[in-house]
Amino acid sequence: MIGLVVNPVAGVGGPAGLAGSDGADVQRLARGRGARSRVQERTAAALAVLAAQHPGLVVATAEGEMGADAVRGAGLVPCVVSARLPDPARPTDAADTKRAVAAVAAAGADLVLVVGGDGTLRDAVSGLGAERMPAVLGIPAGVKMYSPVFAVSPRAAGALAAEWISRGGLPTDDREVLDIDEAAMRRARVDPTLYAMLRVPYLAGRTQARKAATPASEAAAVEAAARGAVARMLPGIRYLLGPGGTTAEIARQLGVEGSPLGVDVILDGAVVVRGASEQELLAEIARGPAQAVVTVIGGQGFLLGRGNQQLSASVLRALGDDPLLVVAPEQKLIDLLGRPLLVDTGDLDLDARLAGHIRIVTGVGTSSLYAVTAPELTPV
Repeated sequence: MIGLVVNPVAGVGGPAGLAGSDGADVQRLARGRGARSRVQERTAAALAVLAAQHPGLVVATAEGEMGADAVRGAGLVPCVVSARLPDPARPTDAADTKRAVAAVAAAGADLVLVVGGDGTLRDAVSGLGAERMPAVLGIPAGVKMYSPVFAVSPRAAGALAAEWISRGGLPTDDREVLDIDEAAMRRARVDPTLYAMLRVPYLAGRTQARKAATPASEAAAVEAAARGAVARMLPGIRYLLGPGGTTAEIARQLGVEGSPLGVDVILDGAVVVRGASEQELLAEIARGPAQAVVTVIGGQGFLLGRGNQQLSASVLRALGDDPLLVVAPEQKLIDLLGRPLLVDTGDLDLDARLAGHIRIVTGVGTSSLYAVTAPELTPV
């Protein structure tokens, strides 16, 4: 049996520039900034693929927005094994996720789909008992999704779940559940912690790779790539400097203090907005020409859709025909072993426009052309 647990507030902090969605206060602040979670539409994308191959499938899930609504919407049959307690009107929290995952596992699900980000998967682990440990697959819908327990896209998750049913199971691999303390992160401390290992179904091209740290030996390469990007920056252009070690080096070379895992607006060597939200980025773009500066997540190859959701589809469209300045040391590209870079904006038309080949600044006077694709455009 397949199980499904949805965290309805996952990812709401990303467009708001809050670098996460943990806690009721953060969620209220995000909604106050006009942000909304895309978790239901990403759940629907995964279930549509599953329903196309297994119509009428019974899915063990929680009631309402934590799963049953999405299952019904996909034309599948929800078997509700977990009810919201005690007040259905309040926003869901970590306890709801733990309770729902425990109930789905107890109902006999051998693969549990969990929709959210790293924090949601961390909560899911707490809901799993030691006696019966089903396989778990994350459907990416959060802000932080660095753990290698996620499918590369919602549709890939649906396809993998469909294969699981058709084959009576798939090979699994023990994968790390990592998370960053968001309060510490907002104080410029970015130290991921290993919380558990989960058994995750693996299919090449469908399950997300581990995030690779930048070795200390590559510091000179990062410095050179950052210098190459700084040399290309023009006066009068607003640069939306995304998160990452290489972009942090760009900020250092510019002599500005960047926000940890945030998006900062830099104009003529000065920070205009620090830790900008999606709405603040749109307002800055309206004031003059702008370009987003992004780097490659080592090991995974993501450019967009992992930790930089402030650079939303609306923001990228507003940037025009040349929205990205991509910078990365050459070794990060070599380590991908020919796998393309990935974009996951949630807008299929935009993802298709961004796919192809992109020039990546790798040093002062050096660059590489590299393939870009979108997991959601890959046949499943």
